Amino acid sequence: LYISHKLDEIRALCHHCTVLRGGKVTGEVDPTQETNASLSRLMIGSEPPPLTHEARAPGDVVLQVRELSCPKLDPFGVDLRDIGFEVRAGEIVGVAGVSGNGQQELMAVLSGEDRRAPAGSIRLFGLDIADHSPRHRRHEGLHFVPEERLGRGAVPTLSLAQNTLLTRTETVARSGWIDTGRVRVLAQHLIERFQVKAGGPGAAARSLSGGNLQKFIVGREIDAHPKLLIVSQPTWGVDVGAAALIRGELLKLRDAGCALLVVSEELDELFEISDRLLVIAQGRVSPSVPVAEATIERIGAWMSGLFTDATPAPVAEVSA
Repeated sequence: LYISHKLDEIRALCHHCTVLRGGKVTGEVDPTQETNASLSRLMIGSEPPPLTHEARAPGDVVLQVRELSCPKLDPFGVDLRDIGFEVRAGEIVGVAGVSGNGQQELMAVLSGEDRRAPAGSIRLFGLDIADHSPRHRRHEGLHFVPEERLGRGAVPTLSLAQNTLLTRTETVARSGWIDTGRVRVLAQHLIERFQVKAGGPGAAARSLSGGNLQKFIVGREIDAHPKLLIVSQPTWGVDVGAAALIRGELLKLRDAGCALLVVSEELDELFEISDRLLVIAQGRVSPSVPVAEATIERIGAWMSGLFTDATPAPVAEVSA
């Protein structure tokens, strides 16, 4: 018995397929005779909307990482070694890599959870933020979606409304009092805008499916109008419908001028939404390469750490 939301896997491995949607069987088919589109219609009632990814000239540098090295905190972690890259306004930079090659350590340093980065190694709009707290970084326009939904992106036992307070503090007055009415209105807005299936703002985070909780968490940060959004594994464990919605929202944010850094183990996803790609392997990052010039073979070789002699791809300069 093989359970998966990844349609390519179902079609490649299975002889018989039962499709569930909303707790009901919507079809029993021979997956070898189906397409991704036909299975998708059974899963979500329609085909995922096509993504529109138009080439755009990037703007000014938003995030600059230079000579970032940081020893691991976990004995099973990875040391970060001489990390360097840039993310510009109006572009998505994708970070590929096999799990456990420094992604979590890099995300902790960039989000401010780990504040051991050397002075000057992380700059936001030219400002050194290496020692800034996560809250301080949010005030400066940097928002972050962690890989782990329950326990990091959301508190399982708290309601969706209460979970907005983790990163959205505009509903808290200067005196410290929480405007519970505004909190519920914000949560309901996120539920409606990002098509979250939940029992309302009072529903506990743990009561949602993985895909719906992911839409709520990603939506919470997108709706904050960030200047820089860092997202780790944006569509991990979600169905094709939720994945299409999340990717579409990330592209809309990029088109609005936001800078995005997306870490994902899904190469297809990175090729679909990114403007430039880089690879992290053994705590080091490769040069960046425009997606138009990247190939699966090249990225695959770099994921093995074979980019020592690679020449960095030039980044277009855009005048103000």
